[in-house]
Amino acid sequence: MRIGVLGASRIAEAAIVGPAAELGHSLVAVAARDRARAETFAEKYGVERVLDGYQEVIDDAEVDAVYNPLANSLHAPWNLAAIAAGKPVLSEKPFARDQSEARRVAEAAEASGVTVLEGFHYFFHPVTQRAFELAGDGTIGSVTHVEVRMAMPAPADDDPRWSRELAGGALMDLGCYGLHVMRSLGRLAAPGIEGRPSIVRAHAEERTPGVDAWCDVELGFPGGATGLTANSMVADHRSFTIRIIGTAGDLLVHDFIAPSSDDRLTVTTASGTTVEHLGTRASYAHQLEAFAAHVERGDALPFSTADAVANMGFVDEAYRAAGVDR
Repeated sequence: MRIGVLGASRIAEAAIVGPAAELGHSLVAVAARDRARAETFAEKYGVERVLDGYQEVIDDAEVDAVYNPLANSLHAPWNLAAIAAGKPVLSEKPFARDQSEARRVAEAAEASGVTVLEGFHYFFHPVTQRAFELAGDGTIGSVTHVEVRMAMPAPADDDPRWSRELAGGALMDLGCYGLHVMRSLGRLAAPGIEGRPSIVRAHAEERTPGVDAWCDVELGFPGGATGLTANSMVADHRSFTIRIIGTAGDLLVHDFIAPSSDDRLTVTTASGTTVEHLGTRASYAHQLEAFAAHVERGDALPFSTADAVANMGFVDEAYRAAGVDR
């Protein structure tokens, strides 16, 4: 697969450069707002050519698929441009600025038959799949509580994640994952969960108007389980965990965002505590493998643009509950 890259972002090395090299795909074109940055990116990572703009990358006849890691507010506009050109897109999350914008992208993709995959790479890794399996098969009994905790030190003051115009904020950048985890668990119909969660309440602290430094969202499941996704971009240290607590035990995924650094799943039941290691292959490699298999062979993907629209609806609802006006 020949891939065109929009922008020279900080996430690209982990999310597309390494996985493409591992899987034998080619990065054939890149463009950035600053051409010099694109040239540096291309030289460092072996991209075949630098083009003058994002549209040129999308229109390039040698590009089979597009990777979009631009700022949050630019995901939807450039995904729409790729759809118009008939190019499948692997898009960084969140899918759009809000649910309305996400729905426009989904409708365009559906009408054109073009794939747009929201990059929830964590879902594709065996550590996540194993945790979900154990949550659903009764190993820890009936699920009573789910916690997704995401924390990171503050980005630089000029980082796009602090920009209201660029749709920044802790819930947008981090919390979209936690909400996706909750919704994915809801599809298991496991004891204690048994369906789609709902938002109960949310609390946030704004760094500037409309941009949250941290946001905690509480949820409830039809089966009685509760959920919490806690997200901070002003923490002392980095931490990305999923804990699933049941009546007969609990599960802890130690780092669901970077299992390549820590692939542990700790399972505690009455029989004792065991630690499973599920593989340090990058979650991004698993994701690109699935995306390429879909583009090249038509293999099914685990979620669609309808899922992306639903997730953005949860993000919007959580912001409303927290009183954050974006």
